[in-house]
Amino acid sequence: MKDVASKKSLSLAGIDEYTLAWSIRAFALPFLLPLLFITEMPPLGKDFAFALLVGGGLNVVATVLYMRAIKDSDLSITVPMVTFTPLFLLMTSPLIVAEFPSAFGIIGIFLIVFGSYILNIQNKGGGGGLLSPFRSLLKERGPRLMLGVAFIWSITANFDKVGVLNSSPIFWIVSVNIFVMSVMFPIMYLKSGDGARQIPRNIKALLPVGLFSAMTLTFQMTAITMTLVVYLISIKRTSAIMSVIFGALLFKEKNLKGRLTGAVIMVAGVFLITLL
Repeated sequence: MKDVASKKSLSLAGIDEYTLAWSIRAFALPFLLPLLFITEMPPLGKDFAFALLVGGGLNVVATVLYMRAIKDSDLSITVPMVTFTPLFLLMTSPLIVAEFPSAFGIIGIFLIVFGSYILNIQNKGGGGGLLSPFRSLLKERGPRLMLGVAFIWSITANFDKVGVLNSSPIFWIVSVNIFVMSVMFPIMYLKSGDGARQIPRNIKALLPVGLFSAMTLTFQMTAITMTLVVYLISIKRTSAIMSVIFGALLFKEKNLKGRLTGAVIMVAGVFLITLL
């Protein structure tokens, strides 16, 4: 739902990706800050500041790229690209948090790659031939940007776990949101110019984005203390199917059957990584 609300906001006249990238963090805070009053102030571990600096900085980049990706291309071929995050996590998690998933994850990786092939096989611009979906993936701006986001998230997800373990889920979420919002503000001011005027005009559209963002982060950071990072993010990636469906229903995006088939195969790979 956060992806749909973000896409809907970008489709409105007079709101750009930089303003929305800032707003998705800022409008989550009204829903997150009250939670601090019902939780205890956690002791901060020695790695908290480092995790906030690295994770927060990378999230600034990822947030901007994410908004540009869903603005430039169809939701149904863009958002499913983040399903590659578990593949990248198989490399980053052992290095950052020393978590080693099951060897059956290799099977899941092949399914994710094959699902990507099916997802893009009906995309225009491939040039024909068996390799056309992969060439199309490279030429299509939105999916390419989202692959970059997937890689960045494979790093930030690990630092999220470091941050949560050195504080608490709610305190970490609020800290990261404030950090990203603060760094994003001058970027929004320089790139957008009239972001301050865009926000009041579109506040009804931005509030749902903030709400869904707050809910997503709260559930994710709570769950990240219970399992491996790669397993958590793999389950989270099942949103790819809903993105394909909503992209067709709400934004009249085409080629639903081919894209949905690819998304389902990709998610099947995710489940193999998770369950086996």
